[in-house]
Amino acid sequence: MPDVRTAAGAVRGRWESDVAVFRGIPYATLAGPFEAPQPAPPWDGVRLAASFGPDVPQPDGSTGRPGEWLTVNVWSPDPGPAAKLAVMVWIHGGGYTFGSSSRPEFDGGRLARDGEVVVVTLNYRVGAEGFGHVPGAPHNRGLLDQVAALRWVHDNIPAFGGDPGRVAVFGESAGGGSVAALLAMPRAAGLFRAAIAQSVPGTFFTPELAASGGGPAAYPSIQFAPVVDGDVLPCTPWQALTAGAARDIPLLTGHTRDEHRLFTVLNGGLPTTDLDLLAPGGVQRYRDAFPQASDDELTELIHSDWLFRMPSVHLADAQITGGGRAHLYELTWEGVLGACHGLDVPLVFGNLSGNEPAQLIGDKSDEAAELSARMIRAWTGFAVRGDPGWPPYTADKQLTQVFDVPGGVVPYPEQASHRIWRRTAEPGPGS
Repeated sequence: MPDVRTAAGAVRGRWESDVAVFRGIPYATLAGPFEAPQPAPPWDGVRLAASFGPDVPQPDGSTGRPGEWLTVNVWSPDPGPAAKLAVMVWIHGGGYTFGSSSRPEFDGGRLARDGEVVVVTLNYRVGAEGFGHVPGAPHNRGLLDQVAALRWVHDNIPAFGGDPGRVAVFGESAGGGSVAALLAMPRAAGLFRAAIAQSVPGTFFTPELAASGGGPAAYPSIQFAPVVDGDVLPCTPWQALTAGAARDIPLLTGHTRDEHRLFTVLNGGLPTTDLDLLAPGGVQRYRDAFPQASDDELTELIHSDWLFRMPSVHLADAQITGGGRAHLYELTWEGVLGACHGLDVPLVFGNLSGNEPAQLIGDKSDEAAELSARMIRAWTGFAVRGDPGWPPYTADKQLTQVFDVPGGVVPYPEQASHRIWRRTAEPGPGS
C-alpha cells in the first residue's frame, strides 16, 4: 500500500494496474454550505484514501456534511518527490448544476499510466451552493473551491510524484467554462501553467441576472453560471484574455461538431427558442450562410454555436489577440449521436466502456481506441511539453486539429459560423 504525507497528515492509497490511487483526500473544509472554503483540518495517524468522498449537493439529493464535500483524488504512476511528473487537474462538467469526480468516466488510471502524468480530480460545489446568489455570501463559490483545490495541488503534489511548476488544468462543458474563468481570476494566478478548455459554454451572468434566478432570455433553462462580480471574477474570460491576462499560459481549446445533438435527444426534440434571440443579427444570416440546411438543421446548428462552438473558438481568438498561444481542435468523429457534446470525455480519459458517456461511442470500438490514443497523446503532450502535436492557432491560418479517422490539420472548419459571430461586439456570447 502506498503511503504519502500531505500537509494535513498521511494518507494511504492502493495500487491499481501499476498506478497508485488515492481517493477522497480533503483539500478544504466548509463552515457552512455557502461559506468560502478554508484549509482542511489536520489529522493524526494514517488516513485511508481508498474511497471517494461524498458528493456535493445534487438536484436529486446529496450525502455528507458541508465539511466533507471538498475532496480530491490522485492517480500517480510514480509517487514520491523524486518523480517530478507533470500534473493534470480535471474539472468535471454538469451545467454548473450537477456532477461528481466519482463518476467512472473520470477515472484517471489510463491517463496516468499511458501519459506518465499525475492526474487529479476534484469535487466542487455546484447548483445553489456553488453558483446561486445568496445575500451575504461570496459569488462563485464553486470557482473558489477549484482555486482551493489548485492551491492544495501546489502545496502537496510533490509528495505524490508531481511537479507543482507543471500543472495543467483541464475540463469539459461547465468544467471547460471553469477553466476559462480560472484564466481570468487573480486568485488563480500562478497555480497552473497550461489550460485545456473543452466545449466552453458562453454563459456568464451579471450579478443582477444571478440574483433574479439566472436564465438568459434566449435560454431560460440555464439556472447557474459563473458570475462576473468584479471581485472573484473581474470580467468575462474573453475580455480578460483579450487584455493579455493569460498570455503566459498556453491554451488548448475546442469543441465537438454536433454539440447540441445530445440535448436534442435528451429533451425529446429541438428547443422552440426564438432563434433571432440567439443568432447575431438574426437567423437570416444563418439562412444566407447555409442555404441547403433545413429548419431543424439550422435550429440545431445555431444552438450548437451559441452554447459551445463559438465560445470555444472565441476563447482561442481572445488568447492570441492578447499575445498568448492557443491550439484549436474540433472533434468530428461520429458516435451514436454524431460528434455530440460529451463524446470527447471517454476518448480523452481512455475509458471506453463501463460508463454513460462511453455509450455514445456505439460499436466502433477499434476506431474509438485509435482516436482515444491520439487524443491522450495530445492532451498529455500538451501537459508535459506544452505541445499537443499540431501548430498553434493564428489569426491568418487558423490551423485546427480535426479529430477523426483519419483526421488532420486544416483551417478552422466552421468558417461560416465564425464569420457570423465575429461581427458581434463581444468576443464570446456570454449573457
